[in-house]
Amino acid sequence: EVQLVESGGGLVQAGGSLRLSCAASGFAFDDYVIGWFRQVPGKEREGVSCIQNKDGRTSYRDSVEGRFTISSDSSKNTVYLQMNSLKPEDTAVYYCAASPYHWCSGHPEPYDYWGQGTQVTVSS
Repeated sequence: EVQLVESGGGLVQAGGSLRLSCAASGFAFDDYVIGWFRQVPGKEREGVSCIQNKDGRTSYRDSVEGRFTISSDSSKNTVYLQMNSLKPEDTAVYYCAASPYHWCSGHPEPYDYWGQGTQVTVSS
């Protein structure tokens, strides 16, 4: 059974940090792209960052570049999203997802598997 389980969300003040974790099981982790997405009510889900486990290549949306860092630990089948200098506009439910394609995408369509999401709230 494929599972993606996010953790690490919470409430933090602007300027603070959080580290999200995505624990994966049930598929060939090293062959997949893992992406982080976020969504607020009434808006479309947007790609935040992704990592290509085959070659370690990463990608970020412009608004988080330099503040967020994605990393992968294949020994634990876990992907992390370190979020620093958080802003109120980063408030959202964050999801991790897995895609069998070899390259990152900020669009949700290539991703076959999704976690349940974790809430991140940044207060001003």
